[in-house]
Amino acid sequence: MPAGELRYPSSISCPQISQATETPMEEDEAWVWAQIKAEARRDAELEPALASYLYSTILSHSSLERSLAFHVGNKLCSSTLLSTLLYDLFLNTFSSDPSLRAAAVADLRAARVRDPACVSFSHCLLNYKGFLACQAHRVAHKLWTQSRRPLALALHSRISDVFAVDIHPAAKIGKGILLDHATGVVIGETAVVGNNVQFCITLPSVGLGRHVEIGIRRLVMEF
Repeated sequence: MPAGELRYPSSISCPQISQATETPMEEDEAWVWAQIKAEARRDAELEPALASYLYSTILSHSSLERSLAFHVGNKLCSSTLLSTLLYDLFLNTFSSDPSLRAAAVADLRAARVRDPACVSFSHCLLNYKGFLACQAHRVAHKLWTQSRRPLALALHSRISDVFAVDIHPAAKIGKGILLDHATGVVIGETAVVGNNVQFCITLPSVGLGRHVEIGIRRLVMEF
């Protein structure tokens, strides 16, 4: 068995990457998280220079939501918007809403299946700014629906600054989203993006203005 690849015991069927809906949500999330940790251990062995980074972002955490909260919080923090505040915000939001965790898993699977350049789940989790922007946006959207709009807008601003992805916190996005390359994506306040939508961006950018709806399994391309 190749390093970094997990197999289920014979009594448990391994979830198929292209058919995530066939497995219970909790089992699917647990399998993807176990795969991410196995990949991180493999990469730490292959590249010792990354061992400390991989430990702090993945291997030291007990769950996907904790790893994601830590990593996104550190990406978006500033001298006045502290990483500890963002970590608590993201962790509390992810932990309290299973649909956000399910969406993150679906996004990871979308990248792994649909993007030939995505070599592993951990690569997407750590390095795909489109993936990270989507997870942070879902937290901002949750804040928006809770009438915590100043914080939602502050988070939206940091997402735009750090990831060059501008998604208004009121915009609704589904799961299984792939922002391929991501730079320059703009999704407006009243836009609705369905499940399993892929944005393919090369030059210069792609934007969805007000009152735009994209249904499920759509491919949006900009050259």
